Amino acid sequence: MHKLNADDQKGDIMDKIGWNFSDSFTVLPEYLFSYTEPTAVDNPSWAVINESLVNELNLNINHLRSDHGLAILAGNKIPERTSPIAQAYAGHQFGYFTKLGDGRAILLGEHLTDKGDQIDIQLKGAGKTPYSRGGDGRAALGPMLREYLISEAMHGLRIPTTRSLAVVTTGEQIIREEALPGAILTRVASSHLRVGTFQYVKQFGSIDELRQLADYTIERHFPHIKDVSNCYLAFFKEIVERQAKLIAKWDLVGFVHGVMNTDNMAISGETIDYGPCAFIDKYEPTAVFSSIDEHGRYAYNQQKPVAIWNLARLAEALLPILAEKKEDAVHGAEALLGYFSEMYQKEWLARMKAKLGFFEETEVELQFIEDLLNLMEKYQADYTDTFRALTLDDYGRQEWFKTDEFNEWFQKWQAKLSAQSQSVERIRELMMSYNPAIIPRNFRVEQVLDKAVEEGDYQPFNQFVAVLQNPYAYTDEQVTYAELPPETDQPYQTFCGT
Repeated sequence: MHKLNADDQKGDIMDKIGWNFSDSFTVLPEYLFSYTEPTAVDNPSWAVINESLVNELNLNINHLRSDHGLAILAGNKIPERTSPIAQAYAGHQFGYFTKLGDGRAILLGEHLTDKGDQIDIQLKGAGKTPYSRGGDGRAALGPMLREYLISEAMHGLRIPTTRSLAVVTTGEQIIREEALPGAILTRVASSHLRVGTFQYVKQFGSIDELRQLADYTIERHFPHIKDVSNCYLAFFKEIVERQAKLIAKWDLVGFVHGVMNTDNMAISGETIDYGPCAFIDKYEPTAVFSSIDEHGRYAYNQQKPVAIWNLARLAEALLPILAEKKEDAVHGAEALLGYFSEMYQKEWLARMKAKLGFFEETEVELQFIEDLLNLMEKYQADYTDTFRALTLDDYGRQEWFKTDEFNEWFQKWQAKLSAQSQSVERIRELMMSYNPAIIPRNFRVEQVLDKAVEEGDYQPFNQFVAVLQNPYAYTDEQVTYAELPPETDQPYQTFCGT
């Protein structure tokens, strides 16, 4: 491992690529991070690179694709003006508190874009860190491609998320249940500050350090509240609101995160840490896909209550700075935890009404929604295809559309839509804006991953990612990807990849 020098760079490869790194996180207490260099790999090569994100970050794709760019994203060379770190944090994992940290992820730095945005550039799978807890610090190609695909699909669905800049293979085998090809994901995030970061400082630091962390986070993510009378209570309110809107958006597209530990909840309100995640096919509110979630703690219908539980843990960490008197701090935090449900319901209901073509705001629409969801659960209806069918007036793919119960609901729904002042075209446009034509169907994800990992054929993967960029386009190219999954007796399971 060595720094890129002038001879290596032939004029500063950092400037040529367009990197503009800072390391503001290191102003925080030293126990929150460790300076850590990636472990060099044998024979790195490109798997995929996200050209649209490269452009958004104002980077030069040609220089990033160079051997020097590959060496940086493989962790083989550390650019000048960077001080890579691994971050420390704590977390409640399946309800149990533990000390954690980046066990296989290393933050290269914070890239400053032309717009002034401060973006974390992190290498995931880059080797051991002080927080590896006996792990090898490496990642397998399949899970890294999976995170790349799902995170980019979530971005296409207009859901706040970390992004994926690239995946490089390492030329090495890593050992899990079997030997697997190794890879490193370059993850992009507005930050990697987590609920668990604040839990860590509350547990192992001082109140002054807790205030320092909060001030840093406010400056980075919520600068508009710096001068309010109680900025820390306002800070907690901002987090609650962002999380409520995020979870509502997950639920509306049938996304199941799978491992909502407090260390996997980002303060920024972005979806982070794509491990055993999946999308529901049949509408089963209790759906669980993670192989390790034996009791359904993180089931589809538990994401809202778990988010509130996680935010309660954040509130406990913030209590010393929320108010001078503990009772005032508790009262303020409890009120804002109640505010979560209000914000979730507001976001969920507004978007669900749009999914059904309702422009009006009356109490009647909620009954239409509840009746439909009850029928979908009863008949095990495909969630995404049901809303797609309603949008396109295409009812040939699911047998339950032939039932008397659906027909009764459908006639009432049509009468309600007809009573609106908007045209049929405007109603359809609204529904198409909120009902995706495609999602990353679980069986499709597995197909393209198998092709890439087992055969080295990335064409199906790249094609799938491309059509997922705009899932609301309803193009001819997307029709194939909108097909229903094959019937199977085997429940779909996902694995965390560590």
